[in-house]
Amino acid sequence: MNDHPTPESGPPPSRPLPAEAEPSTRRRPRSLDPQELGFTPQRPVGWLAPLLLLSTGVRTLLAVLFGAYLDKRELQNALAGDVFEQPGTDGEVWLDYVADLGDGFPATYSVAYLLAQPRLEVGGQVLPRGDILFMGGDQVYPLASGDGYEDRMKGPYRAALPEAPAGGQPTLFALPGNHDWYDGLTAFIRLFARRKDGHIGGWRTAQRRSYFAVKLPSNWWLFAIDEQFGAYIDDPQLLYFEKAAAEIGPDDRVILMTPSPTWVKAATKPEAYDAVDYFIRTILGPTGAHVRLLVSGDLHHYARFTGEDRELITCGGGGAYLLGTHTLPDELTVPPPDTLTRSASRSRTYSLTSAFPSFETSRRMGWGVFRRIAVRNPGFATMLGILQTLTMLAMSGAASTDGGPIRRLFSIPLVLMCVLILAGTVAFAQPPKANVPNHAAHWILGIIHGGLQIALAAGGTWIWQQLPFRDWTWPGPLAVAIAVYLPVVGFVSTQLCALYLLVASRFKVNVNELYAGQGIEDAKSFLRMHIQRDGTLTIYALGIDKICRKWSADPDGPPDSSWVRPDEPLTVRLIEEPIRVAGPQATRH
Repeated sequence: MNDHPTPESGPPPSRPLPAEAEPSTRRRPRSLDPQELGFTPQRPVGWLAPLLLLSTGVRTLLAVLFGAYLDKRELQNALAGDVFEQPGTDGEVWLDYVADLGDGFPATYSVAYLLAQPRLEVGGQVLPRGDILFMGGDQVYPLASGDGYEDRMKGPYRAALPEAPAGGQPTLFALPGNHDWYDGLTAFIRLFARRKDGHIGGWRTAQRRSYFAVKLPSNWWLFAIDEQFGAYIDDPQLLYFEKAAAEIGPDDRVILMTPSPTWVKAATKPEAYDAVDYFIRTILGPTGAHVRLLVSGDLHHYARFTGEDRELITCGGGGAYLLGTHTLPDELTVPPPDTLTRSASRSRTYSLTSAFPSFETSRRMGWGVFRRIAVRNPGFATMLGILQTLTMLAMSGAASTDGGPIRRLFSIPLVLMCVLILAGTVAFAQPPKANVPNHAAHWILGIIHGGLQIALAAGGTWIWQQLPFRDWTWPGPLAVAIAVYLPVVGFVSTQLCALYLLVASRFKVNVNELYAGQGIEDAKSFLRMHIQRDGTLTIYALGIDKICRKWSADPDGPPDSSWVRPDEPLTVRLIEEPIRVAGPQATRH
């Protein structure tokens, strides 16, 4: 433990300094002790933890039921509605984009550390740090809160860039994702939008709302829209963007940031793209400007779909668990043909051009579920062990003819236990609405999974019946069941669940759970973009094959250098060749 006082005197704080304090008031930490850092580095979230699943499910349900009543976007109309301008230098500007970042420290800080460096040498090119850092959503996991932001996002990013660089302070803008919305956007607004002249380490926060428009050099604009769980775009937000769009003309080009890649999700849920399409048609369409790039996070990988006049990029590799890419479609029709009756824009075809990780690597990583699921989610394995043990004891009691103590103790009808297992596996398969493609597969696979779990309980019952200690004096059998049977059957049941996830993913069912259960921290990604004087936008998609897991404090570094440095190689590479988006073409909205 550190016993050195801070410059203000007194013991080191257990939490970071308040937002009002300038970054320079905190001295550089001499160790990774939370008292020194001012935040507590967090382990990756165990996404299949029973209490977390329950809590997230309840938050999601409340958000769906009461989101309209708790929608703080309507209240933001009272806040300043400025359009921000970044003139750049000599008509040029560098931009960074990262999303899905507030998870475990090693992955989140690996990305933050690279973003904070003055320059990156990649593919024989020198890429300077962005003048603006755009965060594309889900800045904290699993649920938004003040402490969550401090430990999982603000603390690591402040440690990566503790003070404004001498060459000029970069600006930070953040767009909320669904996890930022789980507290009604309260903590998000306090951190990113409430204070004038706020900062997160060396990054200056400038926005006043959860959405924003930024005027960039060489006739480029960036619009970031807040959809609130993909429901709709509120009237004050539309009014804000209408005013911003009044400054845009036919020679302008637009980057559109969204909280979710609805162009991908519309392949199975056509209405998902409605809000984005409405925005493009009604706000940007009348200006004659060209929307050349749509960018989003939410899906935790990198994927680029390219069309005749537009790039659609998903880049959600800021720190959260990796999501596989091999289930992505080869082509997208955006907007989907099913939406044409609702005054949608003209449909265009987009081809999948690049994905990170590759399809082959993604499939191979899926097999890791067998070795990772129990390690990453011990609570999930324990829950399955308890359910299996209770079912086995209920079966044993039902099979006994002497009305022994097991039968009397476990009065829950066996049929109720079986129904509970089946209901749980079907709910885990998350059957969508009946009009959604692949609807039946969710039900069938969920029922098969439940049947196999019940069969496992029956097999365990048969083995239990062959063992001598089942006839011991009560509660001896119960003690043996808890001490011996429960951990063994819990592991076997978890492996059965892993097998289900692997098979179900082939039918595009529970793909997210297959990877969330593993919590893969490697294969991270972010974007570095360059707007040149001639109006060309160059996009560098940067990938990190392996994050750094060993770090040490750098107490003697320059004031604006990272507090924590890697103790093992941390390299970044180009995912694909730089993407160059030239000036406007003849194609309109």
